[in-house]
Amino acid sequence: MYYEVHGKGEPLVLIQGFGGGHQGWFFQVPAFRKHFLVVTFDNRGIGKTDRSKEPYTIKTMADDVIGLMDYLAVDKAHILGLSLGGMVAQEIAITYPHRVRKLVLGSTFATRRMSNVNPESPRASDVQEGPSNAAMQNLGFDKLMKFMISSAFNRALYRIFFTLILRIQRRSIDIEGYFEQMHAVRGHSTADRLRLIHTPTLVITGTGDRLVPSHDSDVIARSIPNANLVKVDGGSHAFFIEMRGRFNEEVLAFLTRG
Repeated sequence: MYYEVHGKGEPLVLIQGFGGGHQGWFFQVPAFRKHFLVVTFDNRGIGKTDRSKEPYTIKTMADDVIGLMDYLAVDKAHILGLSLGGMVAQEIAITYPHRVRKLVLGSTFATRRMSNVNPESPRASDVQEGPSNAAMQNLGFDKLMKFMISSAFNRALYRIFFTLILRIQRRSIDIEGYFEQMHAVRGHSTADRLRLIHTPTLVITGTGDRLVPSHDSDVIARSIPNANLVKVDGGSHAFFIEMRGRFNEEVLAFLTRG
């Protein structure tokens, strides 16, 4: 499992979304490391972290984070998760409440249903229960990532830039790891357990999110006792990049508040 540690202070663990790794926090680490001991990492099967043979679940990915905290001798940390990372963060707060100081859930949902998935997504990925061979994997992966990238951002410049990066790095990607993460998302459900979270929680999303509509954050905020809800007007699924100043400001204000 690949990880990096930056800064000093109370630990803050950052969990990226689908297909994202430690480099996805490029705009957050410089701001957060001034206040916290920031831990970033690559989820299993992504980047420099090995892919496991058993099927992925959100629970096993949550256990990965706790295992990393144990390895780093971090007893308790602030947990920030985006999208798929937000699902992992929910599971951590429910299963390991004693390990969480404060919780930040960004652009995520509690359970997968047709109402919270862009209707173009299944057609864009051409993947149902997973590809049966390498050729189908390559085809499905290309379509899936093009859809994800074009839908995640508001600005055409970012779509073009990240498509180019995808083309450059594609040969070194373990595609099966991406599909395993997708399967984990399909099995995610915390809707009937969110009431168990009593950790101070910030739920943050963009009103312009085309991948995970902002009303899913409404559901999460209503279900977690005393959760704070912030909706960034016009923010995309990747508003933590596009509107990084606002995102960082809201997160830091919440985490540093007494």
